[in-house]
Amino acid sequence: MDVSFEGVRFRRGAREVLNIPSLTFASGRITALLGPNGSGKSTMLRLIAALDRPAEGTISLGGHPVRADRETRSAIAYAFQDAVFLDGTLGSNFDLALRLRTLDAAERARRISETAEACGIAHLLDRDAHRLSGGEAQRANLARALALRAPVTLLDEPLTGLDASGRGQLLHDLPLLLRRFTTTVILVTHDRDEALRLAADLVVLMEGRVHASGAKGDVFRAPSDPETAALFGYTVLQSEAGIVAVAPGGFRVGDGDVCFELAVEAVIDLGSHREATGIINGARVSVPIDCGAPEPGTVLAVSAPASVVIRYW
Repeated sequence: MDVSFEGVRFRRGAREVLNIPSLTFASGRITALLGPNGSGKSTMLRLIAALDRPAEGTISLGGHPVRADRETRSAIAYAFQDAVFLDGTLGSNFDLALRLRTLDAAERARRISETAEACGIAHLLDRDAHRLSGGEAQRANLARALALRAPVTLLDEPLTGLDASGRGQLLHDLPLLLRRFTTTVILVTHDRDEALRLAADLVVLMEGRVHASGAKGDVFRAPSDPETAALFGYTVLQSEAGIVAVAPGGFRVGDGDVCFELAVEAVIDLGSHREATGIINGARVSVPIDCGAPEPGTVLAVSAPASVVIRYW
């Protein structure tokens, strides 16, 4: 089921939070909604779920306008950023969510068991839902949404609040879980690594406006503007040819297609390699070095292949 925005504007008081002339999240795809904090990402999810209403425009699920009714609710599974559970066991919370979809007892039991097992929380089903750790609650929050098997699944920052180990494990597990239990997925994140690892498509949102959308490789390799490039980790700087963006890892010591001068500030030993860090035309840059250790204040000739440099104007 696809999700479409047409002429959508949303305001909070005098502030315009979203302005989206036209956008479609493709059916059967995992799309990451990527942008900095405060860009309107969570608001978009709330509009899709009919928890908020736009000031103007239409949002549609599979061609049918979103409304605060049973048809829209049955099409949506929503894992909020902060997991909220009612009093009782985790299993009873799962069961309630499925009973609200009018599933019979046998089907509810099957889905709870299958999803909890797949998400690695089957041993927690009898525990008080308010006595879960942060990582357990995050997995349970995700599993509850996946158990609904909804046509459209909304995930708001599903990896937030996890420690490094828990985040790494869920980052590994999540693509398999989404392929198994979902169809159309819209996943909110402010982390480009999460977006690139989890999604097939990207929508870049900044200050309530869409800066780019499409297949992730296309969007990443050809960012539409310097702001989008910076979000993806490109180094954006002024050159003789105007504003350019160099892809992550694109700089090398020595001459090449596009040349720069690095004012060295320090050399950092990272174990596997060393990097010279410094300034190029006001932008802070790190460049791997193979030998030698240039002193702070040294001007080092560096370059980047033309294939990883985007020119804007």
